[in-house]
Amino acid sequence: MSTPPEPSVTSEEPSLLRQALNVPNMLSILRLAGVPVFLWLLLGPKEDGWALALLVFSALTDWLDGKLARWLNQMSRLGQLLDPAADRLYILATLIAFLLRDIIPWWLVVPLVVREAVLGVCVLLLRRRGFAPPEVTYIGKGATFVLMYAFPFLLLTQGGSDIAAIARPIGYAFTAWGAVLYVYSGVLYVIQTIQALRTADPAGLREAPGA
Repeated sequence: MSTPPEPSVTSEEPSLLRQALNVPNMLSILRLAGVPVFLWLLLGPKEDGWALALLVFSALTDWLDGKLARWLNQMSRLGQLLDPAADRLYILATLIAFLLRDIIPWWLVVPLVVREAVLGVCVLLLRRRGFAPPEVTYIGKGATFVLMYAFPFLLLTQGGSDIAAIARPIGYAFTAWGAVLYVYSGVLYVIQTIQALRTADPAGLREAPGA
């Protein structure tokens, strides 16, 4: 007499609407909504003070949503997608705005934008083979952190005030450091992608929220 199969236990993930309504993801959505406002403030009325405040708010909520997700046990797949998406959009928006306003030179912007384009191609290639996006590295997180804190200092460098004089070396140092780390982390993600594509098992790359 054959033994009946054991009942399978399935853990269904909450719906996208329920995920979107938890506190950490609402903060991420709020950050995403601030990107066009941030661009308009920089390129339209050139309200650098308000743009700076919005950028600082974005950096604070970037730190807070991760903390809240762990404290409240509200980590979700949607949050894993929203958080890096918001980071990338703020970085790209800031680079474009700063380039158009001659705050940073084109030769600094191009490598960072190319890095994002290459990483996007890597993600598409991995998806086609059934892999998750490249695993986040501490270097990638650190690079994003440094750039997000460099940009407010670069905004403060505008003008000839004493604050601008103090902010200038700090902003340039953070930007150079963050740019090097950002490009280097991109190289690491490309290596991860190549190694994964050489394997036959999609489990060879651990599931992660992105770069």
